[in-house]
Amino acid sequence: MAEKLHFSLVSPQRELFSGLVDQVDAPGAEGDFGVLANHAPFMTALREGQLRVHNNGQVTVYDIRGGFADVTPEGLTVLAEHATEAV
Repeated sequence: MAEKLHFSLVSPQRELFSGLVDQVDAPGAEGDFGVLANHAPFMTALREGQLRVHNNGQVTVYDIRGGFADVTPEGLTVLAEHATEAV
């Protein structure tokens, strides 16, 4: 079984997601990027776009506007200025 990534998505209103996932793809200010477990640490600004959470063959999509992504040895935290689950 592949290692999981701890991911947390937070907006000013509430925490939208927190848990273990396979991969997260996000719209970085300098281009889209993907994060898996054990990714090298970095921090980047986010632009408006779709954040995709991959887990057990399912993909959940969130529409986000701005914010920051912080990858640490503990996982990925996204602090979005605005975030909603896409329909």
